[in-house]
Amino acid sequence: MKDRVQAFKAALLCGAVFAPIHGFAQDANSSDATALAPISITGNWLEQPNEEKVLKHPGARTILDRQEFEERGALDVRDALNQIPGVQVQESSGTGGSDVSLNLGVRGLTSRLSPRSTVLMDGIPLSYAPYGQPQLSLFPLTLGNVETIDVVRGAGSVRYGPQNVGGIINFVTRPIPDDFTARFASDAEVSGNNGHVKATPNLLIGGTNADGLGGAILYSGIHGEGYRDENDRTDIDDIILKGKYELSDTDVISAQFHHYDGEGKMPGGLTTAEFAADPFQSTRKFDDFSGRRNDVSLRYQHDDGENNFEILGYYVDSFRGSHVEQQGSGTSAGRYRLTSAPRSYEYFGIEPRYSRLFETGDINHEVTIGYRYLWEESSEVAARTAYYSRTTGVNPNSLPMNVYQTSDGGTTAHAFYIDDKIEIGNWTITPGVRYELINTHNNIANLAGGLVTSTSSPSVEAREVLPTVSALYQIDNAWTVFGNVGVSFGPQQYSQLASTTDGLHPEKATTYEIGTHYEGDNWSAELTAFYIDFDKELYLGRTIVGEGIWTDLGATKHQGIEAAAQYDLGDLSASLEGLSVYATYTYTEATYEAGAFKGRDLPFYSRNFATFGANYRYNDWILSAGVLAQSKQRSPGTVAEGATYVTDEDPTGRLGDIPGYGVTNLRVAYQPENNTNAPKLAFGVKNLFDKEYFTRSTDNNGGKFVGQPRTFFVSASVSF
Repeated sequence: MKDRVQAFKAALLCGAVFAPIHGFAQDANSSDATALAPISITGNWLEQPNEEKVLKHPGARTILDRQEFEERGALDVRDALNQIPGVQVQESSGTGGSDVSLNLGVRGLTSRLSPRSTVLMDGIPLSYAPYGQPQLSLFPLTLGNVETIDVVRGAGSVRYGPQNVGGIINFVTRPIPDDFTARFASDAEVSGNNGHVKATPNLLIGGTNADGLGGAILYSGIHGEGYRDENDRTDIDDIILKGKYELSDTDVISAQFHHYDGEGKMPGGLTTAEFAADPFQSTRKFDDFSGRRNDVSLRYQHDDGENNFEILGYYVDSFRGSHVEQQGSGTSAGRYRLTSAPRSYEYFGIEPRYSRLFETGDINHEVTIGYRYLWEESSEVAARTAYYSRTTGVNPNSLPMNVYQTSDGGTTAHAFYIDDKIEIGNWTITPGVRYELINTHNNIANLAGGLVTSTSSPSVEAREVLPTVSALYQIDNAWTVFGNVGVSFGPQQYSQLASTTDGLHPEKATTYEIGTHYEGDNWSAELTAFYIDFDKELYLGRTIVGEGIWTDLGATKHQGIEAAAQYDLGDLSASLEGLSVYATYTYTEATYEAGAFKGRDLPFYSRNFATFGANYRYNDWILSAGVLAQSKQRSPGTVAEGATYVTDEDPTGRLGDIPGYGVTNLRVAYQPENNTNAPKLAFGVKNLFDKEYFTRSTDNNGGKFVGQPRTFFVSASVSF
């Protein structure tokens, strides 16, 4: 087995480097692509993402801009992220079962509430608490306010963390316009199975005067019913206020305020029998999730071409609440109780960074040093009603909630990093190291009948050195190859400190990558081979009744290939002018490497995941067609539930294999190319052939969840 793994890794690495050579040979040898770009300072490499930054990044990185995800018919963040190789976003399910949440997985890492990636908005963390509660059961951003999605899957753990084994995902919000601009747009989708309507309006008003003073207001919302028949409404308002002032040609100060308020009903999972009777029904009338977030940030930037300095400060206050109906067992079998989990979080961070160019003979250095101080606090409450019978028609919202646990946690964290981008001819070698110093505590009280029955105050300190080294070779102005190795780290969370399970620990993983980027005039491509060695991964297992239990999966292994390409076919023939094609493909093998499930697939990811499509522009019209396809997934249960790796569907609908599927989407748009202020219209259909598919969840409100049926949508926008 070990020999086969090593052979597989070698094949991946060789393929990543040599596969593009034949296809790129003509462009690589052309006379206009031999001069290398002059040296310039990069500084914050998440700032203003573009093709050049992707080309020169020594790791897997993909940027998707607004024009691309709109033309591919993306109506929400899930649609957009699924266009990026290595990323799999699960359908809304379980306690992530609404548009308020995001279930994002990278390279086979667990997707439930997106805990394995550092997710940012304009460089500011989006999770409740970056160290103590990094989940996204509240994802406080909507696609209407997003300009660019920048996904860094490798060579980013020095600059950004923690929880970066799944990379860094930065959502860049729509910028302040140079000239006064007002844009209004809205999408509306209609479910083909029940006629439910959901609208997603967005608005931008702003501009910049001649003195460099600019401002903008952004609004994006989601309002309406989903495709499930009951308990499937969403109401979200997402508002951003931006301001900036150009102090000089080299200095800029900017400020931003963000308010998000969202509520989503959760129709919940179905048992196998309920799904067979009607997959769109809901048997859970009272499950819901709500949250709000306010954050404010202030940033100062200096860039004179040789020195690049930035200091960013931010404060975030958020709240989340939920109601989930829980099934009883034992003497309470056949009865239910409603649980509640209100939680409040706040954190403050300050991040200075300084970069400087040095020349020593023929060698150029860009040395960057940075620091982050982050303070966070949490207040969590768990409550539930007494058991009741559904047959009596009781409304559990009228029953008193009895608090049975409270916890108040906090973290103080310091992170220091330094890296040196060394350029020697066509080579760029970047060694770097990040040092994390973390103190986390949680004060827990268990209650019964309103009285405290026990208390505990676990705490943990972490001192972690996280090295990374990367190398990039620039073949010409359009083509680079790279390799890197880095260590990522995930500290213990508040819920893990509160767990009754012994033996929990921080998580560490080592990631290896080798690959290539190509950014030509008419086509671009990327290919990466990756290998992640996760020494001890933690997993939150859940049963139908009771609370979640954190368990130690032991070692896990993630390896595979990511590829993407897009090509303007007009370069081949004048008759193909206006026609372009694109494709992404990811092969992932993520397996247990310890315990009773050793060698078997981890849950809820697909080994094969692909998208492909075409866009055709004729005068002011654009016709787009795309296909998303994924292979089967697993929901085998956990070792704690018994050492049987479940593949056949169980009666609860929670466990068993999940078949693969493919869906086709179409879009027709009127979009004048040379008149930015002209009205724009689009019409389309998602899941054109009404393919029925499903997923599962093992949450308390888990079970079997039907996928989105045939859905029609219309989009309109106007600007002036």
